[in-house]
Amino acid sequence: MAAASDKLWDNGRVCGKMFTVKCTGPRNAVPHPCTGKSVRVKIVDHCPSGCPSTLDLSREAFAQIANPIAGIINIDYIP
Repeated sequence: MAAASDKLWDNGRVCGKMFTVKCTGPRNAVPHPCTGKSVRVKIVDHCPSGCPSTLDLSREAFAQIANPIAGIINIDYIP
C-alpha cells in the first residue's frame, strides 16, 4: 500500500490504482539501501500536505525494495 503526493493524487483519480516501485538510490547517509527488487503497491491514501515524497510506501512495501533504516530513498515508478 502507498499514499500519493499532491503531484500524483489528481483529486483522487489515482486512488485504487497499482504502481510498480523500485529503489534507485539513497537520499541520505545510508549507503546502498536498495535491494534490487521492485514492489507492486496500491494507492490507498493521499499523502499529507507538505509530503516530501512522490509516494509514501507502507513499511512492508518499503522493506521489500530498501533497507528500512534508510527511511527516504529515490525511486522510479510506473503505473
